Amino acid sequence: MKPALTVLIACALSISNAAHAEKIRIEFWTMSLKPKFDGYFQKIEKDYERANPNVDVVWVDHPWDKLRARLLGAIASVQPPALANMNVEWAYDLAQRRAILPIDNLLGTDRANYMPGALADVTWGGRTYAFPWYNGVSVLAVNADLFRKAGLDPTKPIRTLDEQLAAAQLIKQKTGIAGLAPELGLPVRIFMAEGLPLVEGHRAVFNSPRHVALLEKYAAAYKAGALPQDKATVFSEDNFQTAITAYNAGKLAMLETAPTGLTRVRDEAKAVYARTEVLPAPQGPTGVVKGGWLFNFVVPKGVDPKILPEVGKFAKFLTNDANQIAFSKATGGTYPSVRRAALDPYFQQLPANAGAVEKARAIGAKNLVNVRTLTLLGADDTEPLYRKLREEVESAVTGRKSAQAALDTAAAFWNSKLNR
Repeated sequence: MKPALTVLIACALSISNAAHAEKIRIEFWTMSLKPKFDGYFQKIEKDYERANPNVDVVWVDHPWDKLRARLLGAIASVQPPALANMNVEWAYDLAQRRAILPIDNLLGTDRANYMPGALADVTWGGRTYAFPWYNGVSVLAVNADLFRKAGLDPTKPIRTLDEQLAAAQLIKQKTGIAGLAPELGLPVRIFMAEGLPLVEGHRAVFNSPRHVALLEKYAAAYKAGALPQDKATVFSEDNFQTAITAYNAGKLAMLETAPTGLTRVRDEAKAVYARTEVLPAPQGPTGVVKGGWLFNFVVPKGVDPKILPEVGKFAKFLTNDANQIAFSKATGGTYPSVRRAALDPYFQQLPANAGAVEKARAIGAKNLVNVRTLTLLGADDTEPLYRKLREEVESAVTGRKSAQAALDTAAAFWNSKLNR
């Protein structure tokens, strides 16, 4: 009996091993989310494997500054993960290299579940290259006392940039306080938010009459004192820290920020927080909502074609309404890229004692449909381009150069780099 029993055990083990070996392995990569979100992703793995026992889900997290290089190496060695977490710029770069696959067939009818702005962020040449994941959005916090002193209604939405600059100048006239600290250190976003192109046909086009007119509006506001005269607050590449410090001190009337930025106001300036009303951030003429920075999942080149249907199924599970809502709650500050999730009570139902943070979260959710990632795509080395444009914009707004001369200089520099 013993030899027979040994044979039976061996056969059982062989069958078990074969069954295990036949499981579809789906390895997905994220960037810099360990260890804070271990519990979230472990639940994702368990839930999916429980519902799909033929699948083995493997989560691998990489530092954000290592992920792209490691992915390119994995693609080159034909050992890519099934999915990789990218931002819009990186996904575009990989799409141009043909290092990732278009996913239109994998999306299928589920395309309708995602926000149109999020899909537009990852669609190039008529093909979609990523499953949208989490996003951001801006709101406008206003100091209600300063608005009322200027004769303005702090609960009335400010629809356009012109209205915003006009309010900033009126506040300066009536109160002596600067109204607005725009992100002039990121002029690429300033132009794109107003629907103005940066590059066409591999040539810079931001020295057109429309671009010049926009920059002249900011120059007039700066000259009038409607913008802070401290250059770091207006012209830094990242002016959030100085802008929120000024707002918290009652020295700035409007703060355009992500809803989570208002937690700083709540924690550091209780009196200002109590006077803060929240409005939607003004939209440009195209209707684009600012503040977007979409993260997504791409399917790398080299993934076994036989498992692509399962990869698509898992990607849609990973980015579905329930899991995106759960991730928004876990982060406390990100937004979903799927339609129904934005209607969840977490975003829409305000508590009786709702403050600016809760109001901002709900206002941001209402504006998610058309939020876009405003960034330059297709340039190999953007740092010197951005730096030169930032320097010339500062020279124009502060009155050292005319807007036309400043933008002409920046455009010539860009073209010398873009045409190489």
